[in-house]
Amino acid sequence: MMNQNPTRREREKVRQRQEMLAAALALFSEKGYLNVSMHEIAAKSEFAIGTLYKFFSSKEELYRALILEQSDRFLATLSKAIESPGDEIAKLRQYVKAKGEEFRDNAATIRLYFTETRGASFNIMAGLDQDIRNRRETFLHRIADIFESGIHTGRFQRIADPYILAVVFDNLCNSFLFLWLENPDKYSYPENPDIILNILFKGLIQP
Repeated sequence: MMNQNPTRREREKVRQRQEMLAAALALFSEKGYLNVSMHEIAAKSEFAIGTLYKFFSSKEELYRALILEQSDRFLATLSKAIESPGDEIAKLRQYVKAKGEEFRDNAATIRLYFTETRGASFNIMAGLDQDIRNRRETFLHRIADIFESGIHTGRFQRIADPYILAVVFDNLCNSFLFLWLENPDKYSYPENPDIILNILFKGLIQP
C-alpha cells in the first residue's frame, strides 16, 4: 500500500525516478530503444550511472516501467471518464473525449510503444505485451458493463454480446487515433465524440 505521508527522502526518490524515466523517454523517442544506452540515460538525467542502476537493474526494466506506468495512468484517466455522471451514452462520450486527450498529451510514449514494442524482438516485449493485454482486457470488460447496462435499460439493442460491442467500440476509437499518430496533418481525432459514436449507433445506411 502506498504511503499516504511520504517522507522527504521518499519524495526525493520519486522525483529522481521520474526524471530518469523522462530522460529515457526523450532519448528512446529520438534515437530508438536499441540505440540508447544506460550511460546516455544517466547523463541526460544528470545522475551517476550507479544511481540509475539503483533504480533500474537494466534498460529493459526501465523501459518496462516507463510503458506500464504510462498504461496505468492512461487507464486511471479512462476509468474516471466512464465513472462520470450520466447515462450510458454520456459515459461513452466521456470515454471518447478522454482517450483522445490522453493520446494527445502522451503521444511520445504511445509512439514509442507502437514503433518499438510491436516490431522488436528483444525478450522484454513478450512479457510487456502480455501485461498490456491483461490491462486492456480488464478495462474492456468495464466498457462491456456499460453496453450491458444500456441493453438492460432498453437504450441499446442486443445485437451482439456486450463484450464484442466493447471491443468494436474501443477499436473504432483506436482507428481514429492511429491515423492521427501516423499523419496528424491529414487526419485528426474528432473533437465531437458523436462523430465516432454515430458510426456505431447510426451506421452508414441511409434510413
